[in-house]
Amino acid sequence: MNIRQEEKGTVLWFTGLSGAGKTTTARYVANELLQRGVRAELLDGDELRETICKGLGFSREERFENIKRIAYVSKLLARNGVHVLVSAITPYAEMRDYARQEIPGFVEVYVKCPLEECERRDVKGLYAKARRGEVKHFTGISDPYDIPSDPDITICTSSHSLQHNSDQILSWLNRRAPLKKAAP
Repeated sequence: MNIRQEEKGTVLWFTGLSGAGKTTTARYVANELLQRGVRAELLDGDELRETICKGLGFSREERFENIKRIAYVSKLLARNGVHVLVSAITPYAEMRDYARQEIPGFVEVYVKCPLEECERRDVKGLYAKARRGEVKHFTGISDPYDIPSDPDITICTSSHSLQHNSDQILSWLNRRAPLKKAAP
């Protein structure tokens, strides 16, 4: 089946530190799209680690394999007209570059939030455990996070509301290609 380019979905790839607000924002945008009759699917990194990425650890190589699997599923959905919202830390620039090369319609959304604020929001206590050395390879503490050098969209969750950030993303999408309702 050959789908015209305008019928393909966009892949919004939300990247940022743990606790930055990636999933919260992606979920809100996905719900907005669905309410407008636009086909959308949220792929949450935490949920994917319990399913298609189960068993992968947090070494650089395992993280890259995690991203490859997420990119593959995203590409399949997008080529079938679904707008995909991926919420995954994706700490290394090379991983995001890989996803951009693999996925037509890839949009990098940098969810900017200071480390201190992410730590304050951490309900699971993972940052505290990482600081005590109990969690290895924790992004932002014992593992690096490459700040995106040229993201398509940057939102700041520490200084702007969820509504403001979501409106910014939806506006960007509409400028790129007007959102159309899914065919019945």
